[in-house]
Amino acid sequence: MKHIALLCLLGLLATTSSVVRADYAGVGRSATDAEIRAWDIDVRPDFVGLPAGQGSVSEGEALWSARCASCHGDFGDANHVFTPLIGNTTADDIRTGRVASLKAGGSYRTTFTKVSSISTLWDYINRAMPWDRPKSLSPNEVYAALAYLLHLADIVPADFVLSDKTMANVQARLPNRNGMTQEHGLWKVGGKADTRAKPCMQDCLHGDVVITSALPDHARGSHGDLAKQNRSFGAVRGVELAMGAETASPATAPVATGLGTKRTGPDVTPMLSSNGCLGCHAIDAKLLGPSFKDVAAKYADRKDATAYLASKIRGGSSGVWGVVPMPPFAQLPDETMKAITEWIAGGAAQ
Repeated sequence: MKHIALLCLLGLLATTSSVVRADYAGVGRSATDAEIRAWDIDVRPDFVGLPAGQGSVSEGEALWSARCASCHGDFGDANHVFTPLIGNTTADDIRTGRVASLKAGGSYRTTFTKVSSISTLWDYINRAMPWDRPKSLSPNEVYAALAYLLHLADIVPADFVLSDKTMANVQARLPNRNGMTQEHGLWKVGGKADTRAKPCMQDCLHGDVVITSALPDHARGSHGDLAKQNRSFGAVRGVELAMGAETASPATAPVATGLGTKRTGPDVTPMLSSNGCLGCHAIDAKLLGPSFKDVAAKYADRKDATAYLASKIRGGSSGVWGVVPMPPFAQLPDETMKAITEWIAGGAAQ
């Protein structure tokens, strides 16, 4: 009887599926298994989707120094670019699974004070890191980077190897693994709605409507001047803090001028974009790093400027233009490096 019921259900689903496809005849096609696998990369808290692999703390330390430390610091506790990942957790937090500083309030929150699922960290590193080249890490490298973070947080020892087989053991030691709660509006789907608006589909606006936004005083400037931390194209979501709270206005993207120079050689703009350079540098405006024209002007009289710039790009650099270090770009092909450095040394013309 169970087999008959199952067959009937499968037949109903097949019929429903065919009806749905008929409603959209000629529009697209069903995704192949390979296409679905390419997009289905998320890792759930029950570890469904976690790929096989492993990485040690020592391997992660080497990877971290090369690919991650420029933004997060050598020990994951820096805040010069992003908020700290490590800190404000204790051995007692690991024992109880509840970070005491979160209950007390007032202390600085880090990633490891808040995260309650180790799969969240693996998933995020895998899909979004490094910031300048997301999705460039292999599964083994993701395991290694996360193993190093776990060691910095005193969750695993220095000789630990993180793998798809040991992830569950680590989950049992996360400082805030018991910190999730359902006592908030996102879980109460049967309660009273947060809004009291009446549904309206036409002629809904009466009188003058002004849409505004405001930033609380306690949040202003908490992450620095965001207007200076955005990419150089299009409008940016930031406020020019240097203008003061009373006169601050939404920032606009800097307009490249070219400074009267004419570009020669290959167009390097696609190279700058695809390799993440424009995330920190604009042609003639300072962002996180100096403008390309400022770099060109600084080394205009240097005969070995091309080779010097290549060494700084290939190996990373810090301290010359401020406190924010530039990560190494060792993966750049020689021809790309040559085109970019010759363009900068030639004046960074547009």
